[in-house]
Amino acid sequence: MTEPPARAGTDVVVELRGIKKSFGATEVLHGVDLTIHTGEHVVVFGPSGSGKSTLLRTINLLEEPSEGSVRLLGVEYGPGLPGERGRRGGPLQLRRHVGMVFQQFNLFPHLTALHNISLALRSVKGLGRREAEARAAVALRQVGLVRWAGHFPAELSGGQQQRVAIARALSLDPKVMLFDEPTSALDPELVGEVLAVMRELAESGMTMVVVTHELNFAREIGDFNVFMDQGSIVECGGAGFFDTCTNPRTRQFMEAVL
Repeated sequence: MTEPPARAGTDVVVELRGIKKSFGATEVLHGVDLTIHTGEHVVVFGPSGSGKSTLLRTINLLEEPSEGSVRLLGVEYGPGLPGERGRRGGPLQLRRHVGMVFQQFNLFPHLTALHNISLALRSVKGLGRREAEARAAVALRQVGLVRWAGHFPAELSGGQQQRVAIARALSLDPKVMLFDEPTSALDPELVGEVLAVMRELAESGMTMVVVTHELNFAREIGDFNVFMDQGSIVECGGAGFFDTCTNPRTRQFMEAVL
């Protein structure tokens, strides 16, 4: 199943059409379509191995699609659809507009929180040291960690490390933020502080795509909700989806986890 027609009233940021991804002889995504609009919060959920993270990673070409079209702000970055022509960009150009937060924090252990962020600004944006550190401090303030700017990752809790990772992605001023199960590596008591930052981002109007097992959080922030199974979108819908979905597989999954 593909998604319904585009939701009216907002500009399209990301458009995926006919996305297929194979690893060797195994096809893990089977022609997936997904459209993401400005300011929208898209939640992708489903059982392990359903292709959620692979789909997310195709948006910034960490996984190159085997087939299909990846468009960001009207520019084609993926293999494209047969017969289509248009402006094409490369992965580095795309990633200047897309922030991504992973399950693991991916912080450099020998750098402080401030310098983990300023390094990204210097390498991606080409900023000088002073300007990069100033912007890094602003990003840390956004996630409530400016007091910990001088701390190394080993001196921070898992939740704090993930918040630094979010600040690093935010500092690059992305058009869309991708979250790949950002709380799955955290102890349960630390999950809430990361979700609180994500909730604030959603309320600020940030365009977000979130792969998560935190379905109560998904129910709270999801403008457009996508249930995946076996490499395909089984069912999707807007606000109220969790109460109105009708597909038996979707209902079975939610009854098992909620």
